[in-house]
Amino acid sequence: MSGNFREVRLSKCSVSSEEKAAVARVLDSEYLGMGGEVKNFENEIQNFLETKRSVVCVNTGTSALHLSLMGLDIGPGDEVLVPSITYVASFQAITATGAKAVACDVIYPSGLIDLEDARKRVNSKTKAIMPVHYASQTQGIEEVYSFAKEFNLRVVEDAAHAFGNRHEGKRVGSFGDIQCFSFDGIKNITSGEGGAIVSGDLAFIQRVQDARLLGVEKDTEKRFSKSRSWVFNVKHQGFRFHMSDILAAIGREQLKKIEKFSQKRRSSALRYRDLLQGVAGIELINSDFENIVPHVFVVLVKNRDQLVVALKEKGIATGIHYYPNHLLDFFKTDYELNNAERFARECLTLPLHVDLSDDDISYVCSELKSLI
Repeated sequence: MSGNFREVRLSKCSVSSEEKAAVARVLDSEYLGMGGEVKNFENEIQNFLETKRSVVCVNTGTSALHLSLMGLDIGPGDEVLVPSITYVASFQAITATGAKAVACDVIYPSGLIDLEDARKRVNSKTKAIMPVHYASQTQGIEEVYSFAKEFNLRVVEDAAHAFGNRHEGKRVGSFGDIQCFSFDGIKNITSGEGGAIVSGDLAFIQRVQDARLLGVEKDTEKRFSKSRSWVFNVKHQGFRFHMSDILAAIGREQLKKIEKFSQKRRSSALRYRDLLQGVAGIELINSDFENIVPHVFVVLVKNRDQLVVALKEKGIATGIHYYPNHLLDFFKTDYELNNAERFARECLTLPLHVDLSDDDISYVCSELKSLI
């Protein structure tokens, strides 16, 4: 290849010899299930969040959402409010319980749930609201809780993008009702695959601890001591949603690097903002980069699909976060959500990961501005 053409990846994990050594340590122990590594990871997440609220690690962020809803006894006949602009996992977690995912519009240009639209969709079947911290944004969460209090709803925060964030000086996960994090391969930290549920509701926590291990009552304590329950009781539906020690070992090493990762992500997002601010044809999402850990960097543009193709020809990978769930066949609504549909036509995700260089960002911005 010649000229200034280069390959710029949209996202990637960042692992090194520490994670590999941690996995080898678990393999050498010959105990690969849920044990001491998971217990330690949960404790270390709790310390990082600066809270005494309980942490329950599971195998994916989607499992975290699913178990949280089940732990609230949400099921057939119930409804959960959720913004249409989110990954399909949010909707699938709701319908996996037998409940209905009620798609709500979003605010333009933030992409966050529009509570005025949500208000129109509340009825006697509505049991919870699932706000999504889209692109790591947490503004408006107080209004969500006021809304939930007004209608007596539980709040399950889809915080998959928001691990490491602070809101009003407090870590996301240290306050509120229930938060669900994701640790998949490209999140702010990764455990390979994984997720976590955080809450101060102890009865709820016991329920999800059991449910991640097939509903076996209080099996968590046994697993943490490398044992298991042989005589037990089961009172609720459960799943094999627990995290393994191999995944937890990766996550523990990643957690040690969260401040470095956070600083790099913030620095990259701020560089994007500086280079793209005020450019005609590009609208930025107004994010508080001093307090969030940016998971994705999204801009809003016209002719988005043409830009995706043109940028790919320049070696620049981009993404679309997200196609509206209310337009998918399985979740299709009989009503329009105009802001969500406009947002989905215009949103363009630019490369962002901890190994992205300043030169890469300059190249992406230069090509994008040229094409705009």
